[in-house]
Formats: sequence, structure tokens, C-alpha cells
Amino acid sequence: MLDQPTAMHVARIKSSHLGKDGRRREYESRLLRHTYRDGGQVRHKTLANLSKMPGTVIDAVEAALKGETLVPAGQAAVSIARSLPHGHVAAVHAMACQLGLPSLLGPAGRHRDIALALIVSRVVSPGSKLSTLAWWQDTTLGPDLGVEDATTDEAYAAMDWLQARQEVIEKKLARRHLAPDANPSRMALFDLSSSWLEGTHCPLGARGYSRDGKKGNLQIEYGLLTDPQGRPVAVRVFEGNTGDPTAFTEITGVVKDTFGLRKMVMVGDRGMITSARIEALKELGRDYAWITALRAPAIKKLMADDGPLQLSLFDEQDLAEITSNDFPGERLVACRNPALADERARKREDLLTATEKLLAPVIARVDRGKLAGAAKIGARVGEVIGKYKMAKHFEVTITDDSLTAERKQAQIEDEARLDGIYIIRTPLPAGHLDAAAVVTAYKNLRYVERDFRHIKSDDLDLRPVFHRLEHRVRGHVLICMLAAYLTWHLRQAWAPLTYTDQEPPAPANPVAPARRSASAEAKASRQHDEDGRPYRSFRGLLAHLGTLTRNELRFAGTPATVPVLAEPTTQQRQAFELIGAAIPPTLRK
Repeated sequence: MLDQPTAMHVARIKSSHLGKDGRRREYESRLLRHTYRDGGQVRHKTLANLSKMPGTVIDAVEAALKGETLVPAGQAAVSIARSLPHGHVAAVHAMACQLGLPSLLGPAGRHRDIALALIVSRVVSPGSKLSTLAWWQDTTLGPDLGVEDATTDEAYAAMDWLQARQEVIEKKLARRHLAPDANPSRMALFDLSSSWLEGTHCPLGARGYSRDGKKGNLQIEYGLLTDPQGRPVAVRVFEGNTGDPTAFTEITGVVKDTFGLRKMVMVGDRGMITSARIEALKELGRDYAWITALRAPAIKKLMADDGPLQLSLFDEQDLAEITSNDFPGERLVACRNPALADERARKREDLLTATEKLLAPVIARVDRGKLAGAAKIGARVGEVIGKYKMAKHFEVTITDDSLTAERKQAQIEDEARLDGIYIIRTPLPAGHLDAAAVVTAYKNLRYVERDFRHIKSDDLDLRPVFHRLEHRVRGHVLICMLAAYLTWHLRQAWAPLTYTDQEPPAPANPVAPARRSASAEAKASRQHDEDGRPYRSFRGLLAHLGTLTRNELRFAGTPATVPVLAEPTTQQRQAFELIGAAIPPTLRK
């Protein structure tokens, strides 16, 4: 019997022999040996010559002598106990940490973990709170943040906690993005949108102008405040029948009193910053200025009776500064966009033609005597003439046995004079902002409109709102706003991998429509980069990142599992590099 059986090993000894034919032949002897010490020397004792045995048998003997567990034939040495999508939540969580979002939300704790998970989930896979709680168990987000066992009550408690901290969170964002150091132009954009409610018991629900075309539903309104690049900073929720001017009054108070910002320039559309709101801003002194636009009646008045606005101003250029005694202390920048003028003329003609098409059968019925009586004829005409909102452009004559409808051509031509013309008003002096910069600042409201698209449908799916309690509705909208803040930065960082225009050209003419850069057109045309990798949409890139899984490996004969990430693709690696983060095996280190 051997004294040290554990010292056995398989020795592989290579040798060569030169034959009589001059060819050298290589040999390998495989010997089972026992190694031991004899005094100060290490000696080897050959126990068996294994050279004639199959290589697989020798490999098994060698592995067994090394202490490895041998797996019976037909049984896998390694199995995957579980595989969870990881890359998409890891990337969004990494961006959240880069932006300091966890500390922005509040002190560490269970409420913050659940609130952060709700925000990350809204970016990656927006859905109801119940579906989100179930989804946490199907990705690494739940286990890594310790919220996979969160209950519905805990989720609602976290929403309440977050909503109670809204003012603190928005103050920090305002200091970060609206304060003079970060925002030297001291400019803020504000706009209002709406979404419909499911149910009838929410105190905020009311019937108003639906921007979603859901006229039969109760709705809420919410206003979004952003920096000049459209980065979300604050949001306010209003009753569904709140007017734009009322919302603007509240957000101005928030900017001045809550955020403590001075000398701000508020940018809003013509329905938002009305003359009454401007008078209120004037009461704040010179600290607050505005950039907005005039409504059509005011523009028409400036054109009447050889007023300061004449079409000859646009003979050589498409913008011009004018003044008017009706707007003392303000600059008026008049713009004419020929492309917009052509589009409005085309649309008006289409609507007029469509209205005439609806009226034609009614006129025919009257002519044939199938429809008689002024009251009946009028009722039928009323049903169709207002469908396309063109009734103002028709002269309708109704008797008991006749009906005529003719276009008010003079009125139509008078309205057409305003096609493509808009006037921007501001008290800012030319030394602070020239005419072109005023136009650009007003047109930057498109960034807020883009944010609304992302919040409502493209990315975050805010609508419809299912919550009944007022503070829960506000909490839901706040979560969507913070998710939009995350999405804004992710879209910027991932522009090289998506169809996003990385370097949109600065327009030489601010009135002309925005154009995509040549590189963006090339992306849309080729659809693949130089290495053959496809460009993706933002949601498509998130879906691709989701294929990067974390797998729990179990080795045969052991109950424990080892977490191992799948091999990332080149695009997955690049997505993390673009946000300045390594691919983390877990969300928390």
C-alpha cells in the first residue's frame, strides 16, 4: 500500500526516435507515478504504464487525481439554474448613478430603493404598478435593489414618500440646470399638456381641451418646466379644465419663490403668456422677462391701415423687427415661413373642399324636394358644416325650399394674408438677444413638445392615468418626469448608436425649417455603421441591452450557484462606454 496516495499523478513524457528510414517519430508515454521524498531528494515511483489506454480514460484518471469531481456520462457538468435580463436595467441604473439620482431622491432606505426602481422601470419597461412589481422578479433590478418582494402597499408608500419630497428634488434640479452658472441665458421653457384618466373619482379629473383627442374622458393637465435644451426640471399637475395662463402663473411663482431664481426669461407659446400674464410679470419688476408670440387678431391689427406690418417687409428677408404703440417697451420680431404658408394654404383648401363635399348631398336633397322646411334644412346643415371648422368661410342661405352655400372668398383671402406669418414679442434689448436669437429661443419650445411625446407615448407611457387619489396622480407624473430626465441624458449619450442626429446643423436662417445633418441622413439611408452593426431606435437599443443576461451557474455535485454575465456584444459594450460606466455584474457594488 502506498504511504502517500494523494501524491500520485499522471506523468506525460515525450520522446522521439530516428528510424532507419530517416524519419523522426514522436512518442508520448503516460505513466501513473507516486512522488515521495527520500531524505532531501524527490523521487518518482512508476506504478503503472497507461500509454496503451484510451486518451479519455487517462484524462479522467488525471482529473480524479487532481481532486476534480467526475460527472457520469450523459450528465452535464454545468447547468444554468436561472437566467435574468440584466443589461438594460444595468445601463439605466448606471446612468441614474452618474447623474446622482439616488441621492437626489433622498436618504437611503427602503422607500428610496423602491422609488428608484419605479423610475428605472418606467424607462425600461413602462407599465402599471402591479405589472411593474411582477416584472422586478423577472430582471436583475428586483434582486439587486432588494425590492423583488415589494408589495403593492410598499410601492404606493414609496410613491407618497417621493411626492412629498418633490419640492426638494426640483430645487436641486433647478440649481443644477437653471442657475446662472449652468444657464447663462437665464432662460426657462414651459408648456402644458393633458392626459386622460380612467375612472371618475379623481378630484383632479375634469373635462377640458383634450390634447390626446379623448373628448369623452376626464383628464388632468400637467405643465413641464425645462432648461433651454429641453432637460426636464419640474412638473406641476392641474385640474383637467385649467387654462394655459393659470398654469403659467403658478410655475412663475414656483421659479421665483420656491427656486429663488432671479432675472429669468420665461418662454411660452401665445396661449400661455397672454397680455394679462405679461402685466403680472411686469409687476415683478425687471427681474422677469418673456418671449412669446402674438395671436392672429393682434397680427391682423398690425397689418391693417398701413400698420407697421406689411408684406413688403419680407421681400428680401423672412424676418424683420417692428415696433408698435400697442406694445410699449417691447420688440416685435415678425417672421414669414414660406413653407408654412404653403402648407396652411393647402390645408385650408382641402378643408373647404371637404366641407363642400359634405354639403353637396344636402343641397341635392333640398333641390329634389326630399328635404324641406328652413328649420329641418338648417339642422341638417349644422350637422355637417362645422365638422372641419370651416363654417366661418361659407355664406349659407336657407329658405323653406332652397339651400345655397358659397365661399366667402374675400374673407378667405384676408385670412390667407396671415399664412406663414408669426410675430414674437419680448422686452429683452437687442444687446441681450438679437432678432435671430429671439426666434431661436421661441422655436426651442419644440424641445418641450418632444419631451411630452417621450413622456406620453414614445418612451414612458404616462397615459392613461389609473390612480384615483390626488397625491398618487401627482406622484405618478413626478415619476414620469424623473424618468424623462433620465431618458433625456440616455438619448444624448447613445446618439452614436441610434438614429438620433448627433450634430444637428445650426440653421443659418432661424425661420427656416430645421434640417437634419448629413451624418443623420446617412444613418437613415445605410441603417448600419461602417462595421455592419445596425443602428437602432432608443427602445430598440434598450431591448438589445436586455439580451445581456446574468446567469446563475450550478456545477455538478454542488448546491451553490455562481453568477456569470453573458458575453456582451460590441454594441452592448459601447453603450456602457458611452455613459462612462463598466458593465456591472450587479447593480450595487
